[in-house]
Order: sequence, then structure tokens, then C-alpha cells
Amino acid sequence: MAYKGKFIEEKAAKALMYLSVLVILFFVLSVIYTVLHRGLPVLTWEMVSSLPGGGFYIGKEGGFLNAIVGSLYIVIASTSIGLLIAIPVVFYLNVYLKADSRFGYVARIAYDVLFGIPSIVYGAFGFTIMIYFGLRASLLGGIIVETLLIIPILIRTLDEVAKTIPSDLLDSSYSVGSTRIETIGVVVRQIAPAIATATLLSVGRSIGDAAGVMFTAGFSDSIPTSLSQQAATLPLSVFFQLSAPQLEVQDRAYAAAVVLTVIVLVLSLSGRFIMSRFSKNKI
Repeated sequence: MAYKGKFIEEKAAKALMYLSVLVILFFVLSVIYTVLHRGLPVLTWEMVSSLPGGGFYIGKEGGFLNAIVGSLYIVIASTSIGLLIAIPVVFYLNVYLKADSRFGYVARIAYDVLFGIPSIVYGAFGFTIMIYFGLRASLLGGIIVETLLIIPILIRTLDEVAKTIPSDLLDSSYSVGSTRIETIGVVVRQIAPAIATATLLSVGRSIGDAAGVMFTAGFSDSIPTSLSQQAATLPLSVFFQLSAPQLEVQDRAYAAAVVLTVIVLVLSLSGRFIMSRFSKNKI
């Protein structure tokens, strides 16, 4: 009877797991289908290669090149700065601190909390700081907020991989006379795939964020030429066009959503591929 009960529980658990997967797939595919169905028929080369013209947001000529370039500016800059901050933090937590360090334990809890904070909170925080210092919405403000948003993602992703490095490997490095700085080179080789994966995931999260940049980067129909100018992004372009009453403008919003969705999907799938391809540690 006990064996039969466990068998039924196992079957029920499997059924729930399959059902959960099907529900998630249904919603994901529904979103992708809706975006592609509405956006692909109206997506043209002019839209992705030209700036908004006069009356673009009421259905006239132009495109959303400004939003594509603005998103790339913010994502590339914030990801680069985030890596420069996150990688040394991960090295410090896993090379310089002991495994049972109280400070490391508290730091990881703090990063877990920051990881779960919604992007709109980061945007509101950045907006408050900008008001305090008398700053206007600008490309620099968007970069700063997106950097704050992705730093916890980078640190927690890299830290989880770095924690799996066998302590014997580090001890072996120390035993042959390597310094901690030289041992970091060993750690880098072990977590290199995780760095690539974390970078792609962070870019995907950053480029799809609308709430944070709404408060800090502003919006502009031109491509910014300095950090003090406002910058458009794809999520905000989708938001503003979808809010218009004209059906043609709403269709353009879906066209912009197609570009954004393709970018995010490519980055996510690339991250999964890299993680699965290089899952085994290589010395």
C-alpha cells in the first residue's frame, strides 16, 4: 500500500509539472504570436533605419531608429560598467573571504534582495537622486539606473557558479606558490562561460526595461550625441505608440515590439546555449 501511495504521488507530481510547463508555454507562445501577428505585416526597413518624422506618432512617416540606438547605448554602457563592478565583487567573495564568512553571508542576502526589487523602484530611486542634485533626465541617468539594476543579476549569477569551484583547486593553486591575484586567473577560466551567460541575461533584462528609464532617460526623437541629452528606448517607444488612439500607430508599436522581442529571445537562447555547451568546468 505504501508503495502504491508513493507511485500515485509521483504520477500526480509529474502531471502537475507537465501542466505547469504547458501553461507557461501557452502564455509565452501567445505573447510571441500576438506580437508577430500584429507587428510583422507592418514592419519595414524604413522603420528600423530612419528617425521619427513629423507626425510619426499620429501615423505619418518615419521610424524608430532613435529608440534602437538609445537602447543599445544604455545597454552597452550599463553592462560594461556592471561587469567592472560585479566581477571584482565575486572574486572578493570567493577568493579573499572564507567560505563561512559572516560578511559574505550578509552580502549575498543583500544582493538577493536587490535582485528581486522591481525596476520601477530603481527608477524612482534614481529619479529622486537626480532631483536632489538638480539633474535632468538624460542618457547618463538611464545608464546609471540600468547599471544599478543589472549589478545584482551579474553578481548572483557569477557567484553561484564561483561557489561550485572545488576548494581543492584553489588550495592547489596556493600550494604551488600562487598569490591570490594569480589564483583569480584560475577562477576566471572556471567562470568564463558564466560571465558570458550573465552578460547576455543582463542585456536582455536591461534592454526590455521601461519603468527605470522612463524616470531617468526621458525620451527624444533624435539620437543622443552626449550623456546630457535625453535618449529614447524601444520599450518606451512601444509604450508611447501603443497609447495612441490611431490603429496604424498601434501597429507600429507591435513592429517595435517585434524587434525588441527578437533581441531578447536571441540573447536568452544564446545564454542557455553557452551555459549548456560549457557546463563542464575546464581547467
